[in-house]
Amino acid sequence: MYVPSHFAVDQDAVTELLSTPGAANLVTSTEHGLLATLLPFIYEPGAGEHGALLGHVARNNDQWRLPASGESLVIIQRSDAYISPTWYPSKAEHGRVVPTWNYTTAHVYGRLVIHDDPVWLEDLVRRLTTLHEAASERPWTVDDAPARYLAGQLRAIVGVELLITRVEAKRKLSQNRPTADVDGVIAGLRAKGDLASAADVERAQQDRTRGS
Repeated sequence: MYVPSHFAVDQDAVTELLSTPGAANLVTSTEHGLLATLLPFIYEPGAGEHGALLGHVARNNDQWRLPASGESLVIIQRSDAYISPTWYPSKAEHGRVVPTWNYTTAHVYGRLVIHDDPVWLEDLVRRLTTLHEAASERPWTVDDAPARYLAGQLRAIVGVELLITRVEAKRKLSQNRPTADVDGVIAGLRAKGDLASAADVERAQQDRTRGS
């Protein structure tokens, strides 16, 4: 991944990105070519040398059956948005502006380990459920499901663990623009209702101000 210095991400930001609930694409290289699956992950910082990402796939998914050659890859992406040059005050000043795209992403490389153990899988499902139900007024729990039904569901999935070897991360959030243009981007994103992208740009601007 090409990462100019003004879009670089420090370790604290990488940890925050890996720890934020969401789904990501698991990509493996196999004898049948590249395979990819979108699935939710949990970050386990204490696993291995650099932590691990834990998830699960359907048992009928061939990706877990076909051995991965070399490193596997998880692509994490957070909010992204088109950035219009009309939002820049500098457009009126000199016109030397073009459209771009803002985004935050991480390419997480590692060794893929398969888990076909019901105990491991149940623990993972409980952790994923607790994580994503946390904001609910009446959170659903695994114990709300009948035991026999749960056992059948666990038999239908297989666990995957990416033992992380390296991470390449990038936050492209208008850090290369003058402050007035950044303010214009934030206002433009809010006006179109993309509050998540606006908040990301605002946080990046605050980080840049603290670092300067």
